[in-house]
Amino acid sequence: MNTAAFIAAIDAALPQTQCTRCGYPDCRAYAQAIAEDEAPINRCPPGGAQGIARLAQLTGRPALPLDPANGTEGPRRLAVIDEGGCIGCTLCLKACPVDCIVGGPKRMHTVVEGLCTGCELCIPACPVDCIQLIDVTAPRTGWDAWSQPAAEEARVRYAFHRQRQERDQREHDERLAAKARSTVAPTLSAMPVPDAKRAVIEAALARARARKS
Repeated sequence: MNTAAFIAAIDAALPQTQCTRCGYPDCRAYAQAIAEDEAPINRCPPGGAQGIARLAQLTGRPALPLDPANGTEGPRRLAVIDEGGCIGCTLCLKACPVDCIVGGPKRMHTVVEGLCTGCELCIPACPVDCIQLIDVTAPRTGWDAWSQPAAEEARVRYAFHRQRQERDQREHDERLAAKARSTVAPTLSAMPVPDAKRAVIEAALARARARKS
């Protein structure tokens, strides 16, 4: 198996919650670190013991206990927004890696329950602490509290989220560049032309008029 296929296989064995508790920015980055032997296989709390067993089988490494520094295995959790406390700041929308929060500026937001991965990234993003996490699968934990179809859907939604972020950043950069050009152009046109350069330009125009006549 080549490196790219190995990374893809490891990535597919991860729950795709994109929670970053492994210490990497997303599941794909953690999969790459495992494939390149730069990270152990026991850093994914959402996958739990069963997830570690999956990775051990794929990599041929021994199954280790989950590293407590990365968290503990537990039931899948769901983010719930307090409607009365939400100020519509949209920071949680930007933080959600799978775009499962809907709402608009200065309007109450809500979480689409079936799409939430329980990543918890919206919690520190909320400036008014109006988001809580509730257990929704107890006593089931790890992969018993999740499913492969749910992981695949989360992967697709995360990919779309990344594409949207990149598009928004690109459009933002283009707007800034256009604004900078519109500011600089009038300034340049207003700059005085030296007499010598003006004479060269006038001579060229005179030759062009002569050719036409």
